[in-house]
Amino acid sequence: MNLGLFIARRISLQAERTFSKLIVRIAIVGIMLGLGVMILSVAIVKGFKSEIREKVRGFSGDIQFVKYDLNSSLENSPFETKTEAIDAARKLPGIKHVVPFANKPGIIKANGEVEGVVLKGVDGSYDWTYFKSILIAGKTIDFTDEAKAEKQIIISEMLAKRLNLKVGDDFLMYFVQENLRKRKFEIVGIYNTGVEEVDKSYVLGDISLIRKLNNWGDSEVGGYEVRVSDFSQVDQQSYRLSDLLPMDVKTITVKDSYPVIFDWLSLLDVNAQVVLILMLIVAVINMISALLIMILERTNMIGLLKALGQNNWGIQKIFLYNATYLIGIGMLLGNVFGIGLGLLQQHFHMFKLDEASYYMKFVPVQMEWLDVVLINTGTLAICLIVLLVPSMLVTRISPVKAIAFK
Repeated sequence: MNLGLFIARRISLQAERTFSKLIVRIAIVGIMLGLGVMILSVAIVKGFKSEIREKVRGFSGDIQFVKYDLNSSLENSPFETKTEAIDAARKLPGIKHVVPFANKPGIIKANGEVEGVVLKGVDGSYDWTYFKSILIAGKTIDFTDEAKAEKQIIISEMLAKRLNLKVGDDFLMYFVQENLRKRKFEIVGIYNTGVEEVDKSYVLGDISLIRKLNNWGDSEVGGYEVRVSDFSQVDQQSYRLSDLLPMDVKTITVKDSYPVIFDWLSLLDVNAQVVLILMLIVAVINMISALLIMILERTNMIGLLKALGQNNWGIQKIFLYNATYLIGIGMLLGNVFGIGLGLLQQHFHMFKLDEASYYMKFVPVQMEWLDVVLINTGTLAICLIVLLVPSMLVTRISPVKAIAFK
């Protein structure tokens, strides 16, 4: 039998002294809350970053090809890229799709209201996977009939509410150019990304209409949208694509298009790190306090063990075993608390948010088991290493004085 382990069990939760039991339970609760909050913090930060990033890149793509000029307006300058370059871009490893688009500012007039918007034109090759997930009414544009497709449009829920419109309604849209032009559109779908910068500005239509309005050729576009398989490689893929394109075409990543949003997301990492450090400090302080009190309370026992020939390290191991036992119970409860609450939020969305401020209607949670394992391992290792220092108090206790200690 391991004597140190046996004694450690006797002086932990099985201790008869009321004060020791109270200190032990406080330490366990401290570790439970600290670990649970750490798990939830990492899961929520990852959830926020993932959800908001997917909203932005789902609408704008990860990388865009646009003409390299001094045009800073919302309307793209037209260009025509050789099909060989586009085909080569599509064949690059890690590239999911490359689709053409064009933007043209316009003014919607409906029900006595006026709104300035940007018409984003796409064609039949556009990937509607993301849009189908955010459509709250209607359907996507049907490109099988070219004449009908030019009259169909998808608007945001925000614009629909401002203009008092719904699926099936029609309105006039004015395009300010050398000769003012207007077109009548029918609403076939209403979307909601939750990102105000997108919802308040963009409507989706057919790129062929923009070509006709701007007198472009059939092969001219305002740009190309690129979607990559791994978003963490978006900058590297942008550099690779630049090498394939002509000198008059540049690449822009979604990070460059929405710098405020991505700067905010990067700050979330700092917040998560601060929370992790603070919670770990709380857990360690709780355990140090509990261990010191247990050592002082067991002064007589320490003196007796020393008198019976037990060395300092053997006695230290008793209290380290005890600390490991308590940390283990606290971590078990902390995992139940953190993972359980995270999974409940992930499935039932109990905690709501103001979508206008956070781009989300609820607190997003992305639970990854590797993060849970790393947090648990790191917490256990750091706590045990730090507890070596207070356990050395055992070496300062004299057997003679300890036995006489009341």
